[in-house]
Amino acid sequence: MTRPLRLAPSILSADFAAIGEVVRGLDLAGADWIHLDVMDGHFVPNISFGPDMVRAVRRLTPKPLDVHLMIAPADPYLAAFAEAGADVITVHAEAGPHLHRSLQTIRALGKRAGVAINPATPESAVEPVLDLVDLVLVMSVNPGFGGQAFIPAVCEKVRRIGAMTAGRDIEIEIDGGITAETAPDAARAGANVLVAGSAALRGGPERYADNLQAIRQAAERATGTWA
Repeated sequence: MTRPLRLAPSILSADFAAIGEVVRGLDLAGADWIHLDVMDGHFVPNISFGPDMVRAVRRLTPKPLDVHLMIAPADPYLAAFAEAGADVITVHAEAGPHLHRSLQTIRALGKRAGVAINPATPESAVEPVLDLVDLVLVMSVNPGFGGQAFIPAVCEKVRRIGAMTAGRDIEIEIDGGITAETAPDAARAGANVLVAGSAALRGGPERYADNLQAIRQAAERATGTWA
């Protein structure tokens, strides 16, 4: 099954005082999704934002909102993020003991369900829940901060997940250190949703289109889909 390439720029490194300009700029620049990294200072060593930010971004763009919950526990907050306007809600396999329940809840809320794994977590952690997910997110940095360097070893994990999900309508997303230089390796490995933060926002709104185009073309060239 051929999965379309999607760019999902993350707003984590944005100036939140200018979030309207940032989101509208990414929308116009060709973002396919908008990625929102939710951090709790417990599951990961940083605090970002909650449902109110998702609600604010929802008013700014019609693009799908890809909400990555780096929080534990996640279950008490799933309804709030769904009501705020998330389209995809991703929870971590490492964040709680009842992953099936979390994913079932997301789907019952009418949202697409994703499961994420950290760099040191084997792909076997997601195999039991593949019937419940629309997306598998592979972290290519240890979560908690933007601007970290890409961990190349995760590409082999992405390939193995691609084999596990063959024939299924499941997106494979990669998040962490994605740039025009690392996007080719990620795309060749089989990731079709690329989350870019610092590389997408570098230079301000007037550079967003060029930044996203560079990442997209690098990935497309690597997979032979660029014309």
